[in-house]
Amino acid sequence: MASIAVIDYDMGNLHSACKGLENAGATTCVTDSPQVIADVDAIVLPGVGAFDPAMQHLRSRDLEEPLKAAIRSGKPFLGICLGLQILFDGSEEGTEPGLGIVPGTVRRFRPEPGLTIPHMGWNTLNFTQPDLPMWRNLSHPAWVYFVHSYYVDPVDPQVRAATVTHGTQTVTAAIARDHLVAVQFHPEKSSTTGLQVLANFVDGVTSQRSFAVSR
Repeated sequence: MASIAVIDYDMGNLHSACKGLENAGATTCVTDSPQVIADVDAIVLPGVGAFDPAMQHLRSRDLEEPLKAAIRSGKPFLGICLGLQILFDGSEEGTEPGLGIVPGTVRRFRPEPGLTIPHMGWNTLNFTQPDLPMWRNLSHPAWVYFVHSYYVDPVDPQVRAATVTHGTQTVTAAIARDHLVAVQFHPEKSSTTGLQVLANFVDGVTSQRSFAVSR
């Protein structure tokens, strides 16, 4: 049974993510302990809120280096919403440097007539890595739930695993690289589609498969 650490850094309700992972057969622990991060099979970094407080909370708990070390080691990692954004170098939302694990910037949606910001509600994914193991057994179209005003803009477009279109703007909805995957949407709020995404992550952890498609 996969043991998964759900990182607690005071940036959101963690219960729903734990429940979804446990439904898929994982054991979860909510933690801010570097030792636990080193010992578990996989890591989930959820989050809601603003970029700068998130990074400040991670650093105040001495979690930045343990998370970077875990990802460098190849430990399976899933970022959710803000947990995707803080993987990047920085954000237009603030001034704090991000974790810098994925080169790129977090950008704000451009205003346009009739466009609601934040992008909030159900929308469909366009799979740019359609054979990604994380997308196995999803419905087509795959409807998922978003709440965000900012989106990630990776330097390397090859890391994009899915996009979403809001108004006229098509932006990154998920990334995947080796054993790291992260999504802008909330799988724990995305009904059966989201539960399947979490189940696919747990399956990848258990089988020790890469989450990214070989290129």
